[in-house]
Amino acid sequence: MLPPMPLPSRYPRSTFLQLAATVLALAAGRSDLVAASGSSAEQRYLYVAVPGIRNYLEYGGHGVLVFDIDRGHAFVRRIPAAGLSPEKKPLNVKGVVASAATRRLYVSTTQTLTAFDLMTDKIVWEKRYEGGCDRMALSPDGKTMYLPSLEKDHWHVVDAMSGDVITKVVPKSGAHNTVYGLDGKHAYLAGLKSPLLRVTDTTTHTISKEVGPFSSAIRPFTVNGRQTLCFVNVNGLLGFEIGDLRTGQKLHRVEVQGFQLGVPKRHGCPSHGVGLTPDEKEVWVCDAANQRLHVFDNTVMPPRQVASIAVREQPGWITFSLDGKLAYPSTGDIIDVKSRKIIGGLQDETGAQVHSEKVVEIHFRGGVPVSNGDQFGIGRVMK
Repeated sequence: MLPPMPLPSRYPRSTFLQLAATVLALAAGRSDLVAASGSSAEQRYLYVAVPGIRNYLEYGGHGVLVFDIDRGHAFVRRIPAAGLSPEKKPLNVKGVVASAATRRLYVSTTQTLTAFDLMTDKIVWEKRYEGGCDRMALSPDGKTMYLPSLEKDHWHVVDAMSGDVITKVVPKSGAHNTVYGLDGKHAYLAGLKSPLLRVTDTTTHTISKEVGPFSSAIRPFTVNGRQTLCFVNVNGLLGFEIGDLRTGQKLHRVEVQGFQLGVPKRHGCPSHGVGLTPDEKEVWVCDAANQRLHVFDNTVMPPRQVASIAVREQPGWITFSLDGKLAYPSTGDIIDVKSRKIIGGLQDETGAQVHSEKVVEIHFRGGVPVSNGDQFGIGRVMK
């Protein structure tokens, strides 16, 4: 067999990478990547997994919807998805994560985990796991996933490239929400049946610390970039509580002022959704019954309530764009963070409103993914 022919030195490696990206895009029918493959500027897209509000198909149907952030969140395409029940009905989407490093997108449902190739939109594999699936988290290098069972005793630690199970972590907490620290050293595990936030050492995949107890079972939560603080929603609270990730102690209980608890349509708790702006200067918290997002100044401790924003439906999640300029609640509203004004709303190819608690931002350059956000509103200040 002849040895491979070396690339001509007069052509930079980036030229061949762009050519390869163009060929892949053409093969997959990806006209957006073909158009971008000759550009050095970053293209920013929002990937929205649906049905992302329970199994309600009226909020965007079934699949992964892609929106062009830099063109007013214009609808780009719908990626066909699997995630079907034995009766061939779409299952509730439970989580979405991405890795630009490995060029993968992952969508979990109550029963399945699906891996997509970000270059082609094709499904690489789909697997079912003991106990079902919930909202997962991916390591910064994209190689390891913490995948909770569906409110059962355990989390699977998964090889994200193959989908194979590496080991289990078994806190017996009603596995539900998961965050991976930005430095990759720790994962944070919250269950529906426990007031404790578990912290794992990701070199051994064992629980190294417990934070709390908080006043009730933990619902959505987030952590700051330095992994010194956690901000958690709990049952029965319109607001959030704060824990010290170093000492394991609960620090503060922060209640929304001026609004009644009311009765939420979903999730069974007043606040299901809390996020930090990437610069960590603000905490935003969902208020389902009052159809509001409440904004808190996080430069003081405890954070101080400063604003409330009415949205088009009951919010059950909140995250932010990587640059911190936009907020994405699950209602599909697009909010300018600085002015706190709604500047648009997600719509699918039919013009219908899109709502989802499972969204992730991905950037491409020359048709190749180069960076990605997270479904949680995690802080990104690491110094």
